Amino acid sequence: MIRAMTKQDFREFWPVFKDVILQQETYAFDPQMDENRAYQIWCEEPIKAFVYEDNGQVMGSYYLKANAMGPSDHICNCGYMVSPQARGKGVARKLCEHSQQQALLLGFRAMQFNSVVSSNQIAVALWEKLGYEIIGTIPKAYRHPHLGLIDSYIMYKWLE
Repeated sequence: MIRAMTKQDFREFWPVFKDVILQQETYAFDPQMDENRAYQIWCEEPIKAFVYEDNGQVMGSYYLKANAMGPSDHICNCGYMVSPQARGKGVARKLCEHSQQQALLLGFRAMQFNSVVSSNQIAVALWEKLGYEIIGTIPKAYRHPHLGLIDSYIMYKWLE
């Protein structure tokens, strides 16, 4: 069900990706980004990108990349997106669990999420259930389209 993402997979997933960035509720991505730039950010710049597929349909995806270089290159970062029809079905959990396994296989020892929007309570609760801690709050870090300036969290988990 979870495998490396291909360019064709991304093309199929693009409407979901575009909708997420247009909503401007969870990702600090340019809402005017085109498909080519989105592919570059999600699939080419990270070390790996994966897709969750069910019955031949892309239901979610994540990327995995180093969070920093040099003496901090043992900490990785991931981003996750799930299609609306897959929400509430455990897809994000499966993607996160898979990403932790992949991170360890790639030699990472910890995972850090740099900006989890505080209003994304479902994601915050899931990450906490999976062992991530809020280690910092960035005040007024996100311009939410309905709530105005809200906080973002830095979340972290030691993987070993």
